[in-house]
Amino acid sequence: MRNDRPLRILHCFRSPVGGIFRHVRDLAEAHARAGHKVGILCDSTTGGAYEDALFDAVRPFLDLGIIRVPIHRTVGPSDLGVLWRCYKEIRGLQPDVLHGHGAKGGALARIVGSALRVDKYRVARLYSPHGGSLHYDRKSLAGGIVFRLERLQEGLTEALVFVCDYERQTYFAKIGQPAGRSELIYNGVGDADFAPVETSPDAVDFAYIGMMRDLKGPDLFIDAFAATERAAGRPLSAVMIGDGPQRRQYETMTARMGLGDRISLLPAMRTREAFALARTVVIPSRAESMPYLLLEALAAGKPVIATRVGGIPEVLGADSRALVEPDNAQALAATMAAAIEDTGWAVRAMPDRERVRARFSASVMANRVMELYRELSHEPRAGEARLRSRRILGRIDLKS
Repeated sequence: MRNDRPLRILHCFRSPVGGIFRHVRDLAEAHARAGHKVGILCDSTTGGAYEDALFDAVRPFLDLGIIRVPIHRTVGPSDLGVLWRCYKEIRGLQPDVLHGHGAKGGALARIVGSALRVDKYRVARLYSPHGGSLHYDRKSLAGGIVFRLERLQEGLTEALVFVCDYERQTYFAKIGQPAGRSELIYNGVGDADFAPVETSPDAVDFAYIGMMRDLKGPDLFIDAFAATERAAGRPLSAVMIGDGPQRRQYETMTARMGLGDRISLLPAMRTREAFALARTVVIPSRAESMPYLLLEALAAGKPVIATRVGGIPEVLGADSRALVEPDNAQALAATMAAAIEDTGWAVRAMPDRERVRARFSASVMANRVMELYRELSHEPRAGEARLRSRRILGRIDLKS
């Protein structure tokens, strides 16, 4: 007979910003409302006032609490101390499920979860890559090392969970066909996200919303904006919203190009507030997995221009006229110019919102993830898993 007792679920990830944090918050809220006990473990050195407000909003749904420890982006000797500290914290929570997101979160969840299993404590270990390590080049030294580590950790994993087919296919191509179970469960947004956002009367033409780092393409947005102005033959307006390590670089870039009076930079804010500030959202990323920003914008009824990377074509459609080639400011500018010069562009370019709702629903996402948690947390072959964990962890000393 199926055991329907509430599960104890801990999500592990490094950086509490962007899509991973949104994904975890959505799962945590949905599963807490269903009666489960949920917690978060993440980095303590990332984020600011905006992220603090997001933590405050999700805190009522986190019966297992929020654990924050310093987790560096790169691999280093300090990771051993982090593993030991996380092991002690997690052991006290006695989770049924450890779900790691991103490379660092995945390593923490699987190594600590495996140490618990060696101690005869059953816990299901899941891993969602969310891009991260998948962005490395297979031919690079760093990529080779990272992919070998990913492959090794498959033996410590009950299931891989991919949020888009692009992510899954990239994993298969760069790391290999998973030795164990894998599932494709699309990201989704909630019913409240499908309420249209009214555009402000003084809205600008274009908005960039996201992390201020080259991987996400803010520099391409600035170059494309300047080229769009030249194509249109008139001044335009834009806003860049977000925080990140290269923000000052983009401020300098806009000033150097004489765009400081037409491109304003604002700190991170809630996406629906940001949507009201512009008529069209531009996602110029050089690499993505499945950006929540795209789903949120479409749900809110905002026209979107995006690069053909990651899972974006799975949402907009492979032949969408809103897609442009990545790392190409001129191609981006051509589409931006079409969006402001052709009044019917958005109607023809955007997918049907009801089709987006049917495929990318938060409730469907949360239900499918919970079904997987249930199945894996009650799997009967714990003895076999303990033996596998002992072999892989044999040379790891968590107390180092």
